[in-house]
Amino acid sequence: MAKPNAFTDYILELMEPFGDVKSRAMFGGYGIYKDGLMFGLVADDVLYLKVDDFNRFEFERKGLGPFMYEKGAKSVAMSYYQVADEALDNSDEMARWAQLGFEAAVRKKKK
Repeated sequence: MAKPNAFTDYILELMEPFGDVKSRAMFGGYGIYKDGLMFGLVADDVLYLKVDDFNRFEFERKGLGPFMYEKGAKSVAMSYYQVADEALDNSDEMARWAQLGFEAAVRKKKK
């Protein structure tokens, strides 16, 4: 089980309608998992969800961007995009966005 973090605990509570979701501490943040698949991450109290070519437009049309990290002198974008603000206030919206991220993780696993 991940170390306690109030924001991550809140995210897991919001995702309860989506099913059995867990978190694990990793690299200074938290991975968000369902059925053993990582479909989200929390870094600096921001939730990011898995994207691919099938769902990226849902995030981009809302003006949401990718999780970025520094590698040497370069910024690297990961295939996780910030979740929409409305999902942070509503369990039904969070479940919808979580489903998008989870489906991307399932598609990635099938490759």
